[in-house]
Amino acid sequence: MATAPTSRKLNLTRDQLGEFLTDQQQIRQFELLFKTVDTLLPVAGTDIEYQADTASATANEALAQINALAQEAAISSAAIDSKTTLALDQIATLEKQTSVGIASAENKANQAMELLAKLAASVEGLQMVPPQREFKRSRYGSFYDTTTQTAATINTATAITFNSTDLSHGVYLGSPASRIYVDSEGIYNFDTSFQLDKTSGGTAVFDFWFRLNGVDVTNSGSRITIQGNNAEIFSSLNYFFKLKAGDYVELMFSVTDVSVELKTFPAAAPHPGIPSIILTVNNNIEGVL
Repeated sequence: MATAPTSRKLNLTRDQLGEFLTDQQQIRQFELLFKTVDTLLPVAGTDIEYQADTASATANEALAQINALAQEAAISSAAIDSKTTLALDQIATLEKQTSVGIASAENKANQAMELLAKLAASVEGLQMVPPQREFKRSRYGSFYDTTTQTAATINTATAITFNSTDLSHGVYLGSPASRIYVDSEGIYNFDTSFQLDKTSGGTAVFDFWFRLNGVDVTNSGSRITIQGNNAEIFSSLNYFFKLKAGDYVELMFSVTDVSVELKTFPAAAPHPGIPSIILTVNNNIEGVL
């Protein structure tokens, strides 16, 4: 009866397994497989040759499984390495893009902050410095007449005329010469004075009022009663008008006796000439520059 041959272990060290296996779990599986092969009991008796052949076949099968598993592990490892490399590349690309995006965002944010700072400084400057006021020269005019003016008939509206301009800017005589025009919108003060005389006895009434663009101005009238021959009277008044560019104003009068007249007197020492009517107009009522 033959004795069983000494068993030989199919064993590889961890260092040897590590040459083609990179994962500890795979190494442990191989060790378990070796242990299974090594536990094959030695056989004896008349069937020893059969048992030896069977053991050898079993060992060869185990080795084939080891080679297949090793090859499969290597392929899997390469695939994992490839996927890992791809993933790392994608992460690197994403990180780079993110860094560029962050840098761009930070740059734009810095530009926006600089613009906001400049805007804030401009607003503060506007608050500290009052806005410039547009310079507008005042409108004014000074007019008078050196002739004696009379009414053709009693109780008839008659326009007072002017034949001289002393000063004028934006306020001017039109045609007929009774019309005083303005070239700018505003509130104007019409200040007038006139010299009345009566050349015959008795009593007469002198009525005076304003017209705006050919229409009598409501409640703008004044009345003077004059009595006796050579009864000179001086009178003055002023009136405010809210005018637009191109508007004109007229001074009107009527009498109950044609002997009442707007009288002019020539210069005689010690006085200068006395116009029959003097009118001054200005528009600085609202403080217009």
